[in-house]
Order: sequence, then C-alpha cells, then structure tokens
Amino acid sequence: MKKTAPAPGAIPIPYPQTPESAHAYIVAHGLCMSDLARQNNLSRYVLIDLLRGKRKGLRGDAHRGAILLGLKRDPRVVGRRVAERRTS
Repeated sequence: MKKTAPAPGAIPIPYPQTPESAHAYIVAHGLCMSDLARQNNLSRYVLIDLLRGKRKGLRGDAHRGAILLGLKRDPRVVGRRVAERRTS
C-alpha cells in the first residue's frame, strides 16, 4: 500500500477514546469505516482490529489508526503543546 499524507478532510476522532466510545462516535456521526480508512490510507481491517482489541496500535499503520480513532495521543500535537508552554 502506498504511503501518502491523509486527505485534507480526514479529521481524527477527538482524543481520548476507548474502543467502545470510538465505535459509538463513528456510529453517532454516521461515518463509514471504509471511507475513514481510505481517507487516511489505512486498511479497514486495521481500524476494525483496533476497535475489537485485536491490535494495540504500537507501530506502523496500527499506530496511525489508533491515533485516528482517538485511542492514542498524536505525538506531534503533544510536542507542539510542550513547546508552546516553554515559550509562554
């Protein structure tokens, strides 16, 4: 699978989430798992496995999927917030 940047409209689910709350968010907002995966260049099975607890999201596509689903914090955002606090 070719690695490219996520689509401009691909917004991650707000952090923090549990697998159950992430699934509820997807259902409540009428999101399609296939579209969500496709917009973020992931396999739909990665997202499904994360929601079912079959993957932990430690590396690679599973980690990117965990960030997308709000199961893990985006390390780029954390670093930016720390840098902003230091300059204040």
